[in-house]
Amino acid sequence: MSLGLNLSSFGLDIVGRVEASVLEPVPFDHVYLDAVFFHETYDRLLDHLPETGRYRELRHREAIRPDGRSARRKFYLFPEHIAFLPPAQRAVWLEVSRVLRSPALQDAFKRKFRRALEARFSRPIERLTFYPVPMLLRDLGGYRIGIHGDSVSKAITVQLYLPRDESQAHLGTRFHEGRDGEGARRIKTLAFRPATGYAFPVVYHATWHSVAPTSDADGERNSLMLTYYVQNGAFDRLAERAKRLWVFFAYAMRR
Repeated sequence: MSLGLNLSSFGLDIVGRVEASVLEPVPFDHVYLDAVFFHETYDRLLDHLPETGRYRELRHREAIRPDGRSARRKFYLFPEHIAFLPPAQRAVWLEVSRVLRSPALQDAFKRKFRRALEARFSRPIERLTFYPVPMLLRDLGGYRIGIHGDSVSKAITVQLYLPRDESQAHLGTRFHEGRDGEGARRIKTLAFRPATGYAFPVVYHATWHSVAPTSDADGERNSLMLTYYVQNGAFDRLAERAKRLWVFFAYAMRR
């Protein structure tokens, strides 16, 4: 049997889940995605996750463990990175990459977040195009990140959870009404459950979120992160592609 995925059914499934999701306005516009993947697809993704040694460290000060290593690891799901994987993993993640970078999925998110995106960019969504950057994340014990808002270089943030079972439900991302004070204490936690996830349009000084500290007892926290970066003009388009080239060069040298 093929180790790859049925691309068309996988793509239609995730786009359909985005379209069917309910737009929640509190504490800011977002969706919680449920049953994102078919059961067979989901099991195959988990069975073909790369080993930790193939991930790079994603360094920020709150994620540094006592040994000086980062508790958050990343693996870019661009074809040039996936080419380094063993054949069985390569077949799966190449198809996942194509779906995550597809115009159909981007259009589904743009339609869902039309109000916030048009307000931010002062243009109809039909005139907005973003640069999708998909990656696998693996958080080890000791990972945490305090209340923060995503960079304004980002337009939409998507994270799809990949736990084996319900035992990690408490590890979900937390949304806050503010960065400090009473607003920071008003929290909505998006449970870290199998085949679920969330997405939100990035709004400066509004989309505050965090992750509570994890422990070794929590196990690895696996997820798919899909970030849509702003492309306001030729410079932005060139900058994202130059960054992709540089990241690949650095990864290839380490391999």
